[in-house]
Amino acid sequence: MTSKTTGMWRFLCTFTPQIRTFAMQVKSNKANDNKNQTVKTAGSYHVPVMLDECMEALDIRPGGVYVDVTFGGGGHSRAIMSRLKGGARLFGFDQDADAERNIGQAAEGFTFVRSNFRYLANWMRYYGVDHIDGLLADLGVSSHHLDEAERGFSFRYDAPLDMRMNKRAGMTAADIVNGCDEERLADILYMYGEMKNSRRVAAAIAAARQRASIKTTGELTSVVEPLMRREREKKDMARLFQALRIEANQEMDALKEMLAAATRLLAPGGRLAVITYHSLEDRIVKNCMKTGNAEGRTEKDFYGRCNTPLRMTGKVTVPSEDELARNPRSRSAKLRIAEKL
Repeated sequence: MTSKTTGMWRFLCTFTPQIRTFAMQVKSNKANDNKNQTVKTAGSYHVPVMLDECMEALDIRPGGVYVDVTFGGGGHSRAIMSRLKGGARLFGFDQDADAERNIGQAAEGFTFVRSNFRYLANWMRYYGVDHIDGLLADLGVSSHHLDEAERGFSFRYDAPLDMRMNKRAGMTAADIVNGCDEERLADILYMYGEMKNSRRVAAAIAAARQRASIKTTGELTSVVEPLMRREREKKDMARLFQALRIEANQEMDALKEMLAAATRLLAPGGRLAVITYHSLEDRIVKNCMKTGNAEGRTEKDFYGRCNTPLRMTGKVTVPSEDELARNPRSRSAKLRIAEKL
């Protein structure tokens, strides 16, 4: 490597966190460009939700180009790969290093991209892909994240207050709890957790952290527990952890960027299939599919007709009774489907 190239690399790796992360991802993915990979399903990592319904929604073309932006345990990707032939391609995105362990060997046409899906457009440009025939996103937190105590996603365990999907970058939930001013913290809990008592909870956290930093999930729950009604304690605690997780991972911004990129990349007739789990992300997905933008702004042409790049297909799909029995964590899942016009 020349001194000029080395200097540029150091610049990229010391500029902003976003550029540093992207630069490292480019370096990592270049090393894997020519490797043949396949997908194996890690059943204990995450159970793919509405698998058959997702495959039907994508209406897979055997020779097409597809993207699974939430690779996780590889269940959805494996099902897509089984339906592809010849020169077809599948890109599997996941920013978590743990997910990368769910890749097997020797499947031509599959490429794993260790990156946040907000960079979808950048990576497709890097791989020379102008259009895709379908994209799948399962926006739920994986069973792996909830069950791995040290990741700090669940209030069931006493663990470091982390909650980062990508352990290499970004702020932790502890950074938010201890670093945000009280008003900003209350806004986060209200916007992303829809907590009606967000002001009281934020005040309690602000008072507690003056005595000592809140570093673990157990310390956080002990601070807010007195403010929660016994019959709603688990639900309210889940809302609190959801709000901190969304803020730590900038999930709403990432979702908007990914959907905008997917809308541009889809070829005519291409399918967008997204599984949501709470009203905040579902609203964004629905708006994007109906109007072409996350805000739900309706744009009309000269004749007053709605000008939208997508057409929603069918009704919202939810898990069957059989699936709910097998996988109770799928109970809040909603599958929405749209087709590029």
